[in-house]
Amino acid sequence: QVQLEESGGGLVQPGGSLSISCVASGSIFSIVAMAWYRQAPGKERELVASINSGHAVTYADAVKGRFTISRANGGNTVYLQMSGLKPEDTATYYCNVRAYETPFKWGDYWGQGTQVTVSS
Repeated sequence: QVQLEESGGGLVQPGGSLSISCVASGSIFSIVAMAWYRQAPGKERELVASINSGHAVTYADAVKGRFTISRANGGNTVYLQMSGLKPEDTATYYCNVRAYETPFKWGDYWGQGTQVTVSS
């Protein structure tokens, strides 16, 4: 089993910056990709950014140029650096990891979510 531990999040004023992180641990053979999703009240969960094993990244149009996703710690930690935050970025942010536990068994794993609130 793979466990994800998220940290960071909180309250920030519009235009401010915030960083959140997620550490994957447990039975990890290899990580295929790591990503951040978010879900605002009354809305569907949406992909914010992702980074694969080759460090190729993708971003939602709404966050391009403002958010940066990166990996560290041998690839088991993923960060999301957020700047130029807007009230519409307010949501619960979820870490997602697609990983192999063995060479033949893979799964999608989710963190518990961390709240980001952008408000004056």
